[in-house]
Amino acid sequence: MEEKLKQKPGDLIKVVLFGPESTGKTTLSRQLATHYKTLWVPEYMREYLQDKWDREHKTCEPQDMLSIAEGQMQSENRKSRDAKKILFCDTNLLELQVYSEVYYGECHPMIREFALHNTYDLYFLTYIDVPWEEDDLRDKPEEREQMFRYFEKTLKKHRRPYVVLKGDKEKRLRSAIAHIEHLIRKKQLST
Repeated sequence: MEEKLKQKPGDLIKVVLFGPESTGKTTLSRQLATHYKTLWVPEYMREYLQDKWDREHKTCEPQDMLSIAEGQMQSENRKSRDAKKILFCDTNLLELQVYSEVYYGECHPMIREFALHNTYDLYFLTYIDVPWEEDDLRDKPEEREQMFRYFEKTLKKHRRPYVVLKGDKEKRLRSAIAHIEHLIRKKQLST
């Protein structure tokens, strides 16, 4: 099981889109991957839970989280092989840890271990200033501010490098690109 949650080593810059539901992470992941002509890793939890909803009309349960974590890391590791210089991740295990803690009051120890062990160069914490989009899976429209604070608190607690992205799609994209360009220059200087 440990192998399924472990991040494969590599030279890619890895950027995570991180934050509450319905804050534009998927849109920005796609935009950034297109801009940099590379790949992005979709949120496996969404695919897994939509399939569960469609088949059983059930939402996420604590026992689903480990399978979701494994699927997320398999997807990330697979995409890492073909990405060019940068990989954008539309979530990671730290986000699964946040959801586990918020919804169930605890997190599977293996998810927590690898959420802290796996490394990323930058987190874009997406703010809640975009319209809420309802779907089969989203369920906390009134708790967006509390969720945002919890996500930010988690990044600070674990000393993860992050930038808060606010504004419309274009403003977020411009800001994200500026931060990534800075990160690229910094990496080039250190090699």
